[in-house]
Amino acid sequence: MELLAPAGGMEQLRAAVAFGADAVYLAAERFGMRARAANFRMDEIPAAVAFAHDHGVKVHVTCNILMHPDDIDGLLPFFRALDAAGVDAFIIGDLGAFAVAGEVAPRVERHVSTQASVANATAARVWHSLGASRVVCAREMSLADIARLRQDAPPDLEIEAFAHGAMCMAVSGRCLISSYLTGRSGNKGHCTQPCRWSYQLGAASPAATRPDEPAGGDLGRPSPASVVELPQSENAIGIQGGLKSAPTEFAAGRPVEFLLEEEKRPGEFFPIEEDDRGTFIMNAKDLNMLAHLQALADAGVDSIKIEGRNKKAFYVATVVGAYRRVLDGEPPDEVADELLAVSHRPYGTGFYFSEAEQAPAYDGYEQETMHIADVVAGDPHHLYLLCRNRFAEGDELEVLAPHEPSRRLIVRDLHWLNTFGPDNHDEDAPATVEEALARATPADWEAAAVANRSCNLYRILVEGDACGGAPAAHVPEGSFLRKRTFRRSARHGS
Repeated sequence: MELLAPAGGMEQLRAAVAFGADAVYLAAERFGMRARAANFRMDEIPAAVAFAHDHGVKVHVTCNILMHPDDIDGLLPFFRALDAAGVDAFIIGDLGAFAVAGEVAPRVERHVSTQASVANATAARVWHSLGASRVVCAREMSLADIARLRQDAPPDLEIEAFAHGAMCMAVSGRCLISSYLTGRSGNKGHCTQPCRWSYQLGAASPAATRPDEPAGGDLGRPSPASVVELPQSENAIGIQGGLKSAPTEFAAGRPVEFLLEEEKRPGEFFPIEEDDRGTFIMNAKDLNMLAHLQALADAGVDSIKIEGRNKKAFYVATVVGAYRRVLDGEPPDEVADELLAVSHRPYGTGFYFSEAEQAPAYDGYEQETMHIADVVAGDPHHLYLLCRNRFAEGDELEVLAPHEPSRRLIVRDLHWLNTFGPDNHDEDAPATVEEALARATPADWEAAAVANRSCNLYRILVEGDACGGAPAAHVPEGSFLRKRTFRRSARHGS
C-alpha cells in the first residue's frame, strides 16, 4: 500500500519524505480544506515537487473546498500552473472543478476527495467514467463496505482510505457549525472546530419562554431567564459526555429541554436533540489503524492516508515513521508507542469495525514526549541542534531518526552559537542555519548549562555512550530530539 502523508509546509514535506512517505498531499494558497496550515505559495510548488520527485515521492494537491462561482473562475490558471509544476494528482470534491481539471490539465490524475462522500461502488463507477483514477473513501465506511466497493468498482480505480488522525463528527467533514457560530466555513477550509469547544449543559422549561416567542425562544433559543443550570455533577459533563438519560432532578414534570451554552457565548443557548445513541455533537476520537494495516490491504485499499496538514514536522515525522516501519514488516505492537509520543486525542478505529466512538472523558490532547530540537547538521564529534523547547546539560533525550527505533542521547558539553537567532538584529547576522554554521568560529560557541532560546543553534558532544554508543554521523540531518515528558491539555475530565 502507498503511504500518503500530509505536508502543511516545506518542513513537513521534508519530514514526510525523510521518514518514508511514498506520496504527500499539500495545498496551495487557495482551494484547500486546511486554510490555517502554512501551505505553499504557487511560486513555491515547483521546488516542492522537484524535491519530492528527486526522492521518488509523488505530490498530490488538494482542491476540495465547496466551490462557489468565483472559485470556479479561478481554477483555469490554478490547474495550469500546477500542471506546469509537475504535480502528480489533484484531490477534488466538486464535480465542476473535476471537469475543469480534466479539460485544462489532462496529464494530471484526478482523485475524488472524501468531501464527495463516495460510499458505494455505483458512485465510484460514475466518477471513474468521468475520468477519476482514485476515490478517497467516505470516512463513514466500514472495512466490509470498502471490500464490497473494491469488488464492484472498476479494477483500475484505486481506493484510498484514511488510516490515522483527527476525525470529524460530521458526515465526511461537511459541517455547518463553524460557519453558523463564527462565520468561518469548514467547507471553505476555515473550520474553527467548535465540536471541540467547552460547553455547559442546562435545562429549560418550555413554559418559561418569552410570551411573544414560540416555544424554544428566538430561533429555538429560550430566553436566559428560562434556563436552569444543572447541578455541578451533571453540568461538568460538558458536551463530550453526551446525554443517555435526563438528570433525575428533571425527570418528571420539571424542565425537559436540554441546552448547550458555549463558554465564550454566555446567554446564547442551543437545544440538544438526541436519540437512543445519545447526542451527535460530540468529541470524536482520533483514528489509529496502525495495528490493522493488513485488514485495510485485505479490503482492497491501495493507499493509506495520514490526516494532519495543520501539524508540525515533528508530528509528521513521528507518525509517518511509525506507519513506514509497520508497512516494512515490523510488528505493530513494537511500534505502537510511537503514536503516543505525539499530541493526540484518545485513539479509536473510526467506523472500520463498528460505529465510531467518542471521547467523553475529557476534551483535550495528551502526549508522552516533548519535541526538544531539530538535528540540522553533524560531524564526527558533534550534533548541531535548532532548539524548540528547553533542555539542559545532562538531560536524557531520545533520537527520532528515519527507519529505526528511537534511542537515547545524553546532553553533554552543551554550547550556544551567539551569532544566530531571532533576537540577533545585527546587520551582518547570518540569515540561515546553513550560513550561521558555515561562518561560526570557535569563539562564537559559548558554554551553556541550559538551552532555552527557541530557534537558536546549539551544539552537543556525541561520543562514547552519549548516543547509545553510536557516533554523531549516525544521527542524520533531519532527525528530531524529544524528551519523555507526559503532557495533557484538558479543560474537563481526568
